[in-house]
Amino acid sequence: MTLLDELDRLKARLDAARPLPGHTLASLRDHLALEWTYHSNAIEGNTLTLRETQVVLEGITVGGKTLREHLEAINHRDAIHRVEHLVSQQEQLSEQTILELHGLILKAIDQPQAGRYRQQNVIITGASTRPPHFSRVRDEILALLDWRGSDDARAMHPIAREAAMHARFEQVHPFTDGNGRTGRLLLNLELMKLGWPPAIIGQQERQDYYQALDAAATAQDYVPITQLVAGATGRSLDLYLKLVER
Repeated sequence: MTLLDELDRLKARLDAARPLPGHTLASLRDHLALEWTYHSNAIEGNTLTLRETQVVLEGITVGGKTLREHLEAINHRDAIHRVEHLVSQQEQLSEQTILELHGLILKAIDQPQAGRYRQQNVIITGASTRPPHFSRVRDEILALLDWRGSDDARAMHPIAREAAMHARFEQVHPFTDGNGRTGRLLLNLELMKLGWPPAIIGQQERQDYYQALDAAATAQDYVPITQLVAGATGRSLDLYLKLVER
């Protein structure tokens, strides 16, 4: 049995337990939102600990941490709330959604760039390839959305498809800042719309994550990023099942 087959089996068990008890579902959402916010920000260099992230989201200032780090936690939490709303509405992924989520991520941090494609060329530190010229960014994003709606993409396992979509999005690197956080929000938006729990890539997996993205960009090898996303999804599934199958 492959990893994706095993995840299908676990998801079938979760689906069989639906609808989940209200209090259980609420506690899971709160727990995963905190973990998601902490790890996604930590991957990008935010130094708030998990506990400090929780305190910031409760409205308390943490001494010795920058205003930006506080805003990154709050903005990410708000972006997750927006993702949850989009999931409930089953809205189709669009350019507008991408720009909206990025706007939330950079709100009050870099307002002129929030929700806007980059207007300059950039280099991704440590990557083996360079993102496309800034003049091509919108066309690349629209082409990516077209690919996701193609028959070939639809035929893929959902986790494999969304992992590939995520890697391709990061290769375009459409924004001056906030690409990783936005890309991981989009990844989970699409997984959650299909009934999967969010895939939370841990900050301890940062090196493997970047190597997987690099393999996708340089060799069109999407196996490493698929395995990483699958592993993260499996951890969330296990958490759900431990609570609902007690």
